[in-house]
Amino acid sequence: MNDMTLYLVIALVPLAGSLIAGLFGNKIGRAGAHTVTILGVAVSAVLSAYVLWGFIDGSRAKFDENVYTWLTMGGLDFSVGFLVDTMTAMMMVVVTGVSLMVHIYTIGYMHDEKVGYQRFFSYISLFTFSMLMLIMSNNFIQLFFGWEAVGLVSYLLIGFYFKRPSATFANLKAFLINRVGDFGFLLGIGLVLAYFGGSLRYQDVFAYLPNVQTATIQLFPGVEWSLITVTCLLLFVGAMGKSAQFPLHVWLPDSMEGPTPISALIHAATMVTAGLFMVSRMSPIYEMSSTALSVIMVIGAITALFMGFLGVIQNDIKRVVAYSTLSQLGYMTVALGASAYSVAMFHVMTHAFFKALLFLAAGSAIIGMHHDQDMRHMGNLKKYMPITWLTMLIGNLSLIGTPFFSGFYSKDSIIEAAKYSTLPGSGFAYFAVLASVFVTAFYAFRQYFMVFHGEEKWRSLPEHHDDHHGEEHHGLGKNDNPHESPLVVTLPLILLAIPSVIIGYVAIEPMLYGDFFKDVIFVNIDAHPTMHIMKEEFHGALAMVSHSLHSPVLYLAIAGVLSAWLLYVKLPHLPAKIAQAFRPVYVLFENKYYLDALYFNVFAKGTRALGTFFWKVGDTAIIDNGIVNGSAKLVGAIAAQVRKVQTGFIYTYAAAMVFGVLVLLGMTFWGLFR
Repeated sequence: MNDMTLYLVIALVPLAGSLIAGLFGNKIGRAGAHTVTILGVAVSAVLSAYVLWGFIDGSRAKFDENVYTWLTMGGLDFSVGFLVDTMTAMMMVVVTGVSLMVHIYTIGYMHDEKVGYQRFFSYISLFTFSMLMLIMSNNFIQLFFGWEAVGLVSYLLIGFYFKRPSATFANLKAFLINRVGDFGFLLGIGLVLAYFGGSLRYQDVFAYLPNVQTATIQLFPGVEWSLITVTCLLLFVGAMGKSAQFPLHVWLPDSMEGPTPISALIHAATMVTAGLFMVSRMSPIYEMSSTALSVIMVIGAITALFMGFLGVIQNDIKRVVAYSTLSQLGYMTVALGASAYSVAMFHVMTHAFFKALLFLAAGSAIIGMHHDQDMRHMGNLKKYMPITWLTMLIGNLSLIGTPFFSGFYSKDSIIEAAKYSTLPGSGFAYFAVLASVFVTAFYAFRQYFMVFHGEEKWRSLPEHHDDHHGEEHHGLGKNDNPHESPLVVTLPLILLAIPSVIIGYVAIEPMLYGDFFKDVIFVNIDAHPTMHIMKEEFHGALAMVSHSLHSPVLYLAIAGVLSAWLLYVKLPHLPAKIAQAFRPVYVLFENKYYLDALYFNVFAKGTRALGTFFWKVGDTAIIDNGIVNGSAKLVGAIAAQVRKVQTGFIYTYAAAMVFGVLVLLGMTFWGLFR
C-alpha cells in the first residue's frame, strides 16, 4: 500500500473498532467488544512500528500531504492532512503501544464490571484515534480537532462511573479547566491565521515567520507587544490546560475517578503529552521568543517541585502516581523552555512506558486488595503479588532516575538542560528540578514501602470500610490474603517493564545528539546554545552513568529512598509526629495550596453570582418587567383610561363633538386675531 493508505489505516482502524464496540456492543458481547478494539489498536501499533523502523533505517521519507479539503472560505482552505516525520512516528509507536497494553490489561481489570464493559472499550479506542489525529496533523485545524476530541473522550472516561457524584464532578472539572486553556489556544490559532500568511498549514506558517519576526500587536491602546511572543504564550495556555501545568493542573489528580486503565492512558501516552508535543512541533515559532521560553521554563519548574510536594502526603495509591505525573510533566516543560525540545520528547517517550507501568501496577495492587485504594490498608503485598511487586519496583527505579534505567537518561538530561540554559529563570528552574529529585524519590518509595513491605495492615481493619469515594467496599477480610493478578493483567506489566529499563540506553544518542530529529525540531543555537553545550559534554550512555557518580542528582535520589525507608519501614510512627509538628505546612499540602477553594469560591461561585445578578437585575427586572412587561402594562393602563370615554350614551358623544367644534373655532379665531 502507498504511504497515504498506510497512514489512513493507522488512524482509522482504532476508530472502526470503537464504532463497532460502541454501536453493536450488545450484539457482539463483551468478548466481541474487546476483541475488535484490541485488534484495531494492534494493527495500528504494528504499522506504526513499521513506519518508525522505516525512518530509522532510512527507507522512509517525511510525508506531508492533504487528505481532502474540508472547507473553503474566502480563499482560505481548511484541510485534513498528515505530517509524518520521525517525531510523529515516535509518538505513534508510544501512543499505540501503550494503548495496546492498556486494552489488554482492561480485560482483567474490568472483568467484574456488570455494565459499561463494551462502552469502556469503545471509549479507549476512540481516545487512541483522537490522539493519532492530533499527532499526525499537518495543520492547526486538524490539530485542534484532535485536541478537542481527546478532551471530550477524557470527559466521558473520567466520568465513566456517572452514577457516582465524585466522578461527575471530576469529569466536569476536567472539561471546564481545559476550556480555559483551549480558549487561549484558539486565540493563538486565530493570531496565526490573521498574521502568518493566511494559512494554517504548518509548512506555510513556518515559511512566513521571517515576515513577522519584528511585528508587534496592540493588546491595549498604546502598548506594543511582540506578535510572536503573544502567539507563543496563547498557544502555551492551551498546553498548560492539556499538559496540566500550574495553575491549570487541578483537573488531573481528580481524573483518578475513572477506572485505572484510563488513568494510565491519560497520564502516560495521550492527553497530557498533547501540549508538550504541540510546543515541540512549533519549535520554529518558539525559538523566536526568549520571553515565551522563560515563562514556559518557570511554569514547568513550579509544577515540577510544588506538585511533587503534594505527592508526599497522598494515601490513595493512584493519586501518588497522579502527582508524580504532574511533577514529571513539569520536568518536560522545563526542557521545552530551555530549548531542549528533543530532551522533552525523549522524556515523553520514556515516561510513557514507566508511568503506564506504575499505573497498571497500582491497578494490579488494587485488584489484589479487592479494589481498596488506600495505602494505609496495604502492606507486605510483596509476599502475595511478586510480579506486581517487581514491575512496580522497576517503574519506581526508572521514575527516580536510577542509572541504566530509562528515566535516568531522560531525567538527568533535563536537569543538565536547565543547568546550561542562560535564559532568565533558568537558575530557579535548575534548583527546582534538582530539589524535585529528592522529593520524587521520597514519595515514590514511600508508596512502594507502604504497599509492598511492612505490616499487613488489612488484618487490623474492620470487615467493612469505606474507600476514598465514600462507597462501601468489602476490601480484604482479616483472614483473607491478596493474590497475584491474572496473566491478562501481569503480561502488560512485564511488557512495559522491558522498555522502562532499556529504551533510554538505546535511544539517548540518536534522539538527543544524532539526526533523529533533524529537520523536525529547530533550535537557534546562537540564541539558545543549551543543546550544543550538552552535545559537547556527552560521551556516550555508559559515560553518562559514570558522570552521575560526581553529580548531586544520584545522591539526592538515594537520600530520598533512604528517607522513605527510615520513616515507613524502620520508624513508621514518626511520619504522624512530623505531620503534627509541621501542621500548617501539612494542612497547606492537604488543601492543595487552596487552589481548588480559590477556583470554586471565587471563579465558580463568582461567575454564578454574576450570572444570577444579570438574570435577576438585567433580564428579569429591566428587560422582562421593565421593557417587555412594563411597556405592555403602560399600554394597558392608557387603554384602561381611554376606555372610560366609550360610555355608549349619545349625549356624551354629542357633548364631545360640540366641545371639539368649540376648540377648533377657538384655534381658528386665535389665528385670525393674533
